[in-house]
Amino acid sequence: MELFNEILQTILSGVSIGCIYGLVALGFVLIFKATEIINFAQGEMMVLGAFIALTLINVLGFPYWIALLLTTVLLGLFGMLLERTVLRSLIGEPVFAIVMLTIGLGYFVRSSVSMVPGWGTDTHGFRTPFTDRVVRYGELVLSWEQLAIILMTGALILILFAFFRFTRIGVAMRAASQNQLAAAYMGISVNRVFSLTWTISAALGGFAGVLLSPITFVHMNMGFIGLKAFPAAVLGGFGSIPGAIVGGLIIGITESLAGVYLPVGWKDIAAYIILILVLIIRPQGLFGIQEKKKV
Repeated sequence: MELFNEILQTILSGVSIGCIYGLVALGFVLIFKATEIINFAQGEMMVLGAFIALTLINVLGFPYWIALLLTTVLLGLFGMLLERTVLRSLIGEPVFAIVMLTIGLGYFVRSSVSMVPGWGTDTHGFRTPFTDRVVRYGELVLSWEQLAIILMTGALILILFAFFRFTRIGVAMRAASQNQLAAAYMGISVNRVFSLTWTISAALGGFAGVLLSPITFVHMNMGFIGLKAFPAAVLGGFGSIPGAIVGGLIIGITESLAGVYLPVGWKDIAAYIILILVLIIRPQGLFGIQEKKKV
């Protein structure tokens, strides 16, 4: 029973961090589906969100829930501003140029964060309603912070599902992701869809940053989690929204189990081994659709 509890707690820890990977991967997928661009600055959206929440809670005294909502909204507005002022002017340029721009944006955001007074390069933290709280079920002890990440991620996914399935703008975004030209002929503003996609993607990054902060603390290098979220998107099938979440969970659980039951060092590579094996067997990913083009 003790071993069972240990395994269950390890898996729960992996599911919670996997939810973060999944949210960041979802940002990758949304932008790729709409624009066929990979946004390598997605991890830095999470950094920015974490530091904004830190300021709202520790400096301005906002309650956690208000700070979470404000951070998500502010990051969404930042994503919209970024798309309209920087990225829209590059429409029609080679995809490689835009990808390099997103890499540069990531470095710019990370450097900017390090120069803000009170943020800098130090490690920070803030308390949440779940800090130091646990749930006990017999000998099983579960952290409320981990449970909260899982529950809030699940709630957000349901909201996004309802948005894309039942709202007009959500259906328009799905249509534009399938065929931009056909969507434009049907009267859908593709530019508006692009702008909203970047808005949602940045908001997801900010939301993930607030959720992750109590576990890893707040620091300028949090954005490197994008290096784990990107393989999660590839594993699930780049372009598949459910695949992004499933891929994140697989990588999170694998990392957690490897960190406990395998020698030191395996935790950092175990997820990539699974990724390589899956792509050898199914190159389009778990939920991806294989596309063939005639040349």
